[in-house]
Amino acid sequence: MDAVLSTLFSSEEEELYILDCLAYLMLFMAACTYVTLLFENVPYGRYASSKYGFPVNVKFAWFVQELPAFLVPVCLVVWTSSAKTSLLPNQLLLAMYFCHYVQRSLIYPFLIRGGKSTPFASFALAIVFCTYNGYMQVRYLSHYADYPADWVTHPCFITGSALWLVGWLVNVHSDHILRNLRKPGETGYKIPKGGVFELVSGANFLGEITEWAGFALAGRSVHSAAFAVFTLVVLASRAVAHHKWYLAKFEDYPKSRKALIPFVY
Repeated sequence: MDAVLSTLFSSEEEELYILDCLAYLMLFMAACTYVTLLFENVPYGRYASSKYGFPVNVKFAWFVQELPAFLVPVCLVVWTSSAKTSLLPNQLLLAMYFCHYVQRSLIYPFLIRGGKSTPFASFALAIVFCTYNGYMQVRYLSHYADYPADWVTHPCFITGSALWLVGWLVNVHSDHILRNLRKPGETGYKIPKGGVFELVSGANFLGEITEWAGFALAGRSVHSAAFAVFTLVVLASRAVAHHKWYLAKFEDYPKSRKALIPFVY
């Protein structure tokens, strides 16, 4: 793996420069995506459309599209000279990243019950994004990120880590609620109840947004911040779309429930 990287980059300075450029590119993509989502929903799940390509089985799609976000980082950590992996701040931030993607790529897809197929375009773009982001996050943390020795006691790291944990728990619990809405053999949509769904329609999205916002605060880099911003743009749009859809579909949908931010929005 080091040989591959040395072929792609003439020096570590060049690779770090490219990593920075990738982060700023992701911020630019977030801005473009924000504008696009003002006119179009993210085309998967209940918003899937044949105009975005042939359907891909939902379990297969989630497994394959998320897998690069796990495998690429594993290769970077195991088969490259990861200069920073012996440092505690870097280890903890890497642990946060891997904890999410072990669950998302190796566990979550096989727990899905039913679910609509994913259009090929969404599937392909997700593979590209997971590869891109997996390389950017983990290569930076494993080889370049330089933190003070006492960074793990800094308020930013402690607060960010707490936010990450709360967000991860909310995300996993909300996914569990959604999976168990329908009994075996049942079809159709139901109103989610329990947990953070009592407050917002997009509880699972709120959990993941909180998770990566905490990661960005704890990591304090443009790379983690870019990921958090991109996540916010995509998932906030989806939460609002879900909220409007629920209100239109169910006459008895709780009127006090907000879209994404409890008691606010």
